[in-house]
Amino acid sequence: MNPYLTTHPWKIIETRFDPARVKAAESLFSIGNGIMGQRANFEETYTGETLPGSYIGGVYYPDKTRVGWWKNGYPEYFAKVLNSAFWIGVEVKVNGQLLDLHTAKTLDFYRELDMQHGLLTRRFTAQLPNKVVVEVEAIRFVSMLRTELGAMRYRLKVLSGDAQVEIKPYINADVKNEDANYDEKFWDFVAESASPSSQSVTMCTKKSRFSVCWFAQHEVSEAPRERTVTLYKYVGITSSLNHDSRDLARAAQAVAAEAQKVGFDTLLQEQRSAWEEKWAHCDVEIGGDDEAQQGIRFCIFQLLQTYTGKDARLNVGPKGFTGEKYGGSTYWDTEAYCIPFYLATAGEQVARELLKYRYNQLPKAIENATKLGFSGGAALYPMVTMNGEECHNEWEITFEEIHRNGAIAYAIYNYIRYTGDQNYLADYGAEVLMGIARFWTQRITWSGARSRYVMLGVTGPNEYENNVNNNWYTNYIACWCLRYAKESMEWVKKSQPQRYKAIIEKTLFDESAEWPQWMDIVEKMHFPKDEARQIFLQQDGYMDKEQILVKDLDPAQRPLNQKWSWDRILRSCFIKQADVLQGLYFFEDDFDIDTIARNFRFYESRTVHESSLSPCVHAILAAKIGDMDKAYDLYLRTSRLDLDDYNKEVDEGLHITSMAGSWMAVIQGFAGMRVKEGQLTFEPKLPKHWTHLSFYINFRGTIKKLNFKQ
Repeated sequence: MNPYLTTHPWKIIETRFDPARVKAAESLFSIGNGIMGQRANFEETYTGETLPGSYIGGVYYPDKTRVGWWKNGYPEYFAKVLNSAFWIGVEVKVNGQLLDLHTAKTLDFYRELDMQHGLLTRRFTAQLPNKVVVEVEAIRFVSMLRTELGAMRYRLKVLSGDAQVEIKPYINADVKNEDANYDEKFWDFVAESASPSSQSVTMCTKKSRFSVCWFAQHEVSEAPRERTVTLYKYVGITSSLNHDSRDLARAAQAVAAEAQKVGFDTLLQEQRSAWEEKWAHCDVEIGGDDEAQQGIRFCIFQLLQTYTGKDARLNVGPKGFTGEKYGGSTYWDTEAYCIPFYLATAGEQVARELLKYRYNQLPKAIENATKLGFSGGAALYPMVTMNGEECHNEWEITFEEIHRNGAIAYAIYNYIRYTGDQNYLADYGAEVLMGIARFWTQRITWSGARSRYVMLGVTGPNEYENNVNNNWYTNYIACWCLRYAKESMEWVKKSQPQRYKAIIEKTLFDESAEWPQWMDIVEKMHFPKDEARQIFLQQDGYMDKEQILVKDLDPAQRPLNQKWSWDRILRSCFIKQADVLQGLYFFEDDFDIDTIARNFRFYESRTVHESSLSPCVHAILAAKIGDMDKAYDLYLRTSRLDLDDYNKEVDEGLHITSMAGSWMAVIQGFAGMRVKEGQLTFEPKLPKHWTHLSFYINFRGTIKKLNFKQ
């Protein structure tokens, strides 16, 4: 439990101001609408340590890769979402003294993120250095209904002393990214205008040439008797993703003007209603545990404001709109963790758009594989991307963490299993699966010494092991992909022969040569195993490592990635995130419960969970084998990872994609939801102190509410 935050089922509340926690709070109280979003920076000037951040989905910059030693095949750039104009700015002076909580004495402070309605509110009382005491209330939101609108109300009241208040709203477009590789700025100035009641700024990104306009309409009202000044600010934010560059200013002005005409109170009610409608289809209610309740709603809220499915060009960045780490790019997290959430809460079409995002980038995946020496239509999907092109610059990830290809294939299977939309294979899926299968065929090696196929030089999901041979999970999902690709293509051939003919002509596929090769690999793949312990080995040689358990680690040494050298981590047996267990989670029907339990107990005791993607998978498996105390502990860790800052890095932004895993931990773990033979099934196992669990599921066009009691 975070002592700085109040536990509340629908709100994130901070009741004191701590300068050391400003950046962390900026992440936790972030707001967005799936199209754009921003960190919870103060509206007024703050000269203390802060990370100003306002981000627009799809607007990125190809920052030149920065590495110490260049290797053939490295991507030329690392794409990153851009910090954009600071549109909430308001300069406040009282008797000429700048209002700044870094220099003022804070007498009272309250900040609230209302997750039920998508509203950020802050109230404080402060004494300025000139001894004047003021009270401020600021409310703002990014409209879920009017997706190009941000709105705020900033009200200041003088509580003591004679005071003249000056309020100057502004937009600051002279911004930079904290993660810029070469400390350069990424925007070029295009145009600006200003009047007593408005301000407009248009900027264009360097290289990628995205244009964005911010147009603010503002009005200030005074109530001298109450000694109060109120600013209303309505900002239209338009980009060349959705408008002709020549019309950006006109479009942004129209958004702001219409908002001003409607008025703040009406916009506020629109926002409340829009969010209430969203929650009506996806809320999870936990009885008897406010920490667990707050945690899961926080995760759902962040997912809903990160991706809405309204724009097929967008995806789910690991930090969403809350920070710059990971560049705001697409990872395999989307396919492995986010698609199940959006399938069950937003419906089939939203998840289908996420899959089509990858289909549309298949030519780039083939191009990525070609750069690494593969041929014949082999496809390697990128570890990190904005437009389908690989832009990750760590060789042990870019070249070796190839299990990501399997996650994309599995997402197609998962989507079809859930929706029954088998036609997706003919429309899109078969081509993707074929490209992935061709990649595995070339990446796998025949070992004469073993008389088996092997997979050399890979990094599994456990990134604390690099350049290993025969990572069990990678080998397993590669063979599964080959089987599934063949089955899928056979279905298309039988069900839609004309479409099948078009696919094989387009891809030059030779089933008589390629299918037998795929099946030969499946039948003869090497899978490392410890026969004595009857467990699957994470990779060849894993048991050569000194087997120390996490419980025996000195807590002062955690997290390892901040305390140990990389060399020491690589030589240890410690596991960053679910690896073998990721495979047992995906393919649980292939293994009996005893096998799952043995592997879980072995690997859980060696896993440090220093990836946000780890605890949720472990929680699901723990519930499956009946270890409910462990399942609950791991659920709290995944759902409150950021709220309680387990990994001491929340100041960099939230772990958005893993939040979908928190939802999975509840629905697949405690409720035991599975899809079997086209039907939803449940095997609920609730933590002993939960009085009930209820949630909504959208399954094949019908929204169902499920209720389970202790």
